[in-house]
Amino acid sequence: QVHLVESGGGVVPAGDSLRLSCASPRSMFSSHAVGWFRQAPGQEREFVAAITRSGSNTAYADSAKGRFTVSRDRSTNTVYLQMSSLKPQDTGVYYCASRRAILTAPPIVRADGYDSWGQGTQVTVSS
Repeated sequence: QVHLVESGGGVVPAGDSLRLSCASPRSMFSSHAVGWFRQAPGQEREFVAAITRSGSNTAYADSAKGRFTVSRDRSTNTVYLQMSSLKPQDTGVYYCASRRAILTAPPIVRADGYDSWGQGTQVTVSS
């Protein structure tokens, strides 16, 4: 397991953009697949996006396709979630998660596929 720290959340109007960051101080983070999940009040945590260890493959929830982009920067042990055209229904606490993965593993879209979680960052989109 690794320690993950999310940042970049905030309050923005609908249509605006935010970039979330998920950082780890451990160099072993580069061998981890990473996913983003979100949880709205009173709702279950849901998958948003995922990226493989290599960064060459990604996966998105239907609600995120075309608006969100997940990427990683190995030089800083950081994974980003760029969110554009934000909607009020994107409001929630966003969590990043990770687990060690082999190079050929596909993106992990299930929450139970991860063993490390960050504390979450709040995203609020006003209408």
